[in-house]
Amino acid sequence: MPTDIPGIHHVTAIASGPQENYDFYTETLGLRLVKRSVNQDDTSVYHLFYGDRAGSPGTSMTFFPYPGARPGQVGTGQVSTTGFTIPADAVEYWLDRLEGAGVDVDEPRERFGETVIPLRDPDGLPLELVGVEGAPAGDPPAGPVPPERAIRGFYGVTLSLEDTDSTVRVLEEMGYEEAGSAGDRTRYEASGDIGAVVDLIAEPDRGRGQPGAGTVHHVAFRVTSDEQPEWREQLQTLGLRPTEIVDRKWFESVYTRTPGGVLFEYATAEPGYTVDEALDSLGERLVLPEWFEDRREEIEAGLPPLSVDSN
Repeated sequence: MPTDIPGIHHVTAIASGPQENYDFYTETLGLRLVKRSVNQDDTSVYHLFYGDRAGSPGTSMTFFPYPGARPGQVGTGQVSTTGFTIPADAVEYWLDRLEGAGVDVDEPRERFGETVIPLRDPDGLPLELVGVEGAPAGDPPAGPVPPERAIRGFYGVTLSLEDTDSTVRVLEEMGYEEAGSAGDRTRYEASGDIGAVVDLIAEPDRGRGQPGAGTVHHVAFRVTSDEQPEWREQLQTLGLRPTEIVDRKWFESVYTRTPGGVLFEYATAEPGYTVDEALDSLGERLVLPEWFEDRREEIEAGLPPLSVDSN
């Protein structure tokens, strides 16, 4: 039996305009662009990676921005909300910051003893900032947000499901334990100090989610390189149909569609985003896996404009 999973590795979502996406996540939320590449399944589309200073596992929010993409519909079978950890004493700072930036924000609410700020990105993707007492110091990037107020990484994700039982079985196999419930929300937590929360909400009347701009494509969980093959076997014992191990250049991945419809990925920490760029210059240039290098000129010509400041 492989070691329990400590939490989220990354979350990947669909966006529309790459410039609007970049501006929001770097200038408004203060994350760092740690990798600028392409969707390996569609090289006409960027793959943009944001995170802490190094893009550490547990901090990396990534996007496929399709210019002019039609809006998606958040619903069952999807990650319905992605949450980020902020220090508890930074809540007022973020409320003022988001209001000043004209962000679509709801009134803060209390959940499991913590203050939650619901907001949406330029494509309507549902996000939350969660104020956490004793939030880890993390490795915040230099940028527009003071380090003591900065996002520390993921808090967790909420899954919208027609029913929760089959997904609970998968999470428990991964080492998650039930940590409480509030209304129609049941919380499961892993052992990590960042990105450890998965909330499940049964919403049989909500309607099935439709992919498009403003929806999450998949959520990835952290596994070690040594144990990734074992996790693949564990998923098979649960009756799931995991992919073979896929080389994504900066990590290796196994994907499976859970019984509830959500796409889970199991991704390694190694080799990381500094395998092909120095830490101080992450995200400053278009980086391609070596198997695409012979097509660089064609790929660059097919990508939309994107103005990126050095970070």
